Amino acid sequence: MGTVHARSMDPLPMHGRDMGVHPDDMIEVQEAEHETKQEVLENKDVVVQHVNIEGLGRTKEDLLGYEISEVFDAKNLIDVMKKSHIARQKLLRLGIFKEVEVVIDTSDGADALPNGLDVTFEVTEMKRLTGSYNTMVGNNEGSMVLGVKLPNVFGRAEKLTFQFSYGTKETSYGLSFFKPQPGNFERNLTLNLYKVTGQFPWSSLKETDRGVSTELNFPLWRTNHTLKWEGVWRELGCLARSASFAVREESGHTLKSALSHTMSIDNRNSAIFPKKGALLRINQELAGYTGGDASFLKEDFELQVNRRLVWDSVLSASLWGGCLLPIGGRPSSIADRFYLGGPTSVRGFGMYSIGPQSEGDYLGGEAYWAGGLHLYTPLPFRPGRGGFGDLFRTHFFLNAGNLCNLNYGEGPRAHLQRLAECVRWSYGAGIVLRLGNIARLELNYCIPMGVQSGDRICDGVQFGAGIRFL
Repeated sequence: MGTVHARSMDPLPMHGRDMGVHPDDMIEVQEAEHETKQEVLENKDVVVQHVNIEGLGRTKEDLLGYEISEVFDAKNLIDVMKKSHIARQKLLRLGIFKEVEVVIDTSDGADALPNGLDVTFEVTEMKRLTGSYNTMVGNNEGSMVLGVKLPNVFGRAEKLTFQFSYGTKETSYGLSFFKPQPGNFERNLTLNLYKVTGQFPWSSLKETDRGVSTELNFPLWRTNHTLKWEGVWRELGCLARSASFAVREESGHTLKSALSHTMSIDNRNSAIFPKKGALLRINQELAGYTGGDASFLKEDFELQVNRRLVWDSVLSASLWGGCLLPIGGRPSSIADRFYLGGPTSVRGFGMYSIGPQSEGDYLGGEAYWAGGLHLYTPLPFRPGRGGFGDLFRTHFFLNAGNLCNLNYGEGPRAHLQRLAECVRWSYGAGIVLRLGNIARLELNYCIPMGVQSGDRICDGVQFGAGIRFL
């Protein structure tokens, strides 16, 4: 009888270094008891008669049926191995198994066909309670994160998570419950209960949010969508005694209830160092119609296009934009407006230090745009090629943008003219370092141009860290 043991089945070719482990650990073909039967498996069609899952404890079997059903459609041995690999990846994606091994064997028993196969998934479930400690990089800030997770709470890939984060500008803790749809992991529901305290020195503002939110994520054709409702009690205060009167006027307690929708299309090969592909993200937020003090309609978008050039260089173009329309005669809040400037957006300017300000405190704006053109190249002479050196790229950039308030009693032409006035722009060069697939660091020499009265600039070397860059 021929048996195939697969610890980790990657797409073909399934030998040597392509598997990621030593082939002796990967596929072991034993001598068949009947050579004729082995010949049938290798050269003719096969039938998958049984698919078994061993090692289940609290996991419900009906959940896994959706993930492994395609294995029955395999028509030959190679197809069985491919579909078993895909099923293994789906099982691991559920986040409820520590290990998944695959065993492919010829069928036994009275009902066994001459070309019949049995596929067995040997799983090891995660512990009921797990903990984690890691660090996170945000937009020019870092934080330490402690978490406690209860995976597979009710046996169908649900997850209950408590997380505490302490950072340079923000401290938060929250409780979340995650529930995927069986058979469609991308379609899921998340409930959140949280408290976030943040400091915003560019506005001499501190903010404490206590809220609850619910999110529904689902794919639709080639797009991904998120529908969200959020109810939050916001407490705004002054970060310093020198805070301007405009910031003091915003201080106090407010309630915000908002519905939002995000649509995204992302076919980039990497979110941090993309070499090809494009990203389009559009977000709408409507506040006030479900209660609360804040009342506005907010729209913003992000577009990025990447194209590979000669000598492993990449040309990247980005465009951001957005506007906020107050509703019902209520003025917008400093906590809801847009902010622009800094090493992650218009480089060469201080963090969020472009646009309306009062006594040195930046108040944000109700409309903005920002664009960037970037050329990424390998390091000169390619040191460390194929290894550590591939984490670095040389970076040449040209950025521009503007942030302002609009008079919505005027027409679109006046709005465009307002956004085209007093454009800030900058250019420069530097080095970029990729931190895994989640963040990157930039060290640039910047030359700011189009500086307006009140703008805070960073003429020379500027350091940036984050997950989202213009």
